[in-house]
Amino acid sequence: MLGLTVLLVHLGLLGSMPLTLNLGFPADVTALSFATRTIVPVPVVVPPAAVHPARPRVRQAAKAAPELPAPALANDTTGAATGSAATTDMDSADELASVAQSADRTEAENPAPAPGPPAAKPPSFHAAALTGSTKLIYRVHVNRFPFTLNGELLWRKVDTRYTARLSFSAFGQSRTQTSQGQITDAGLAPERFSDKYRSEVAAHFNYPLAKVSFSANTPDAPLLPGAQDRLSVLVQLGALVASEPERYRHGMTLTIPTVGPRDADLWMFTFGDIEALELPGGTLQGIKLVRNPRQPYDQKVEVWLAAQLGYLPARIRITDTHGDAIDQQWLSTETADDAD
Repeated sequence: MLGLTVLLVHLGLLGSMPLTLNLGFPADVTALSFATRTIVPVPVVVPPAAVHPARPRVRQAAKAAPELPAPALANDTTGAATGSAATTDMDSADELASVAQSADRTEAENPAPAPGPPAAKPPSFHAAALTGSTKLIYRVHVNRFPFTLNGELLWRKVDTRYTARLSFSAFGQSRTQTSQGQITDAGLAPERFSDKYRSEVAAHFNYPLAKVSFSANTPDAPLLPGAQDRLSVLVQLGALVASEPERYRHGMTLTIPTVGPRDADLWMFTFGDIEALELPGGTLQGIKLVRNPRQPYDQKVEVWLAAQLGYLPARIRITDTHGDAIDQQWLSTETADDAD
């Protein structure tokens, strides 16, 4: 009976207690729900042996660093959670260091290409800059002869076609170079160039097949863009300078593929200063260009282009490897007529 009485008393006391436990929290807290604790990982100090030097920022091109794994739900054992987080941080640090080292090796083996110089602007050509049909008369001096020759440059422009003829004569003998072709948006486009002294040799420009053939039975040459012959190149140079005179300055070099009667080559003209020329026909201002020899038997060509002559040559001096020179100097200007 005593035991039964004690049991009933305990049941009554348990039944009269609240359903929540008051553990000393403020009185306004009326209920506590079941809660889990998240243990924030303690920052791990990497031992000195594992410390890596500061590395540059990994470029986007390198392999992206893997995302760190999300931390597992921590349990009530603080020590276990800290140990797990420490292990994860150590692994991630090593993996990041490995990625950085791999990026460094990639950059060293495949360095970014250095930026190249800006592309040079191609020369401008305006057909309107070509002078009209005209005839220039020259006095020609040859250092081997005690007398002068007569020289003549005939330039004729009709619509989109041109003809140029340069001739020298003395004592009934003559030598003549002739160029004929079209005037295009890019400049003169020769179709035939001939050099005649006793007999004639010629070069033919075949644009559909992109080649130049020669009547002297020498091998064909490739027809490069902008190619000129040895006579048209002088007119082309003048037209380029007239089209954009502010572009050409002392020391600048212009390369033009140039075709002769038997072969083709690259002629490189270097611009000099504007000089005052004392010529048989008077004083003119001419911009000097020099084509220096590139091969053992090349000739040195010096030409002065005068604005007063529509940028046609006021003077041309050609010197061979033996020092022999021919020097043609402007004497007068005449009108080109149909009989020429």
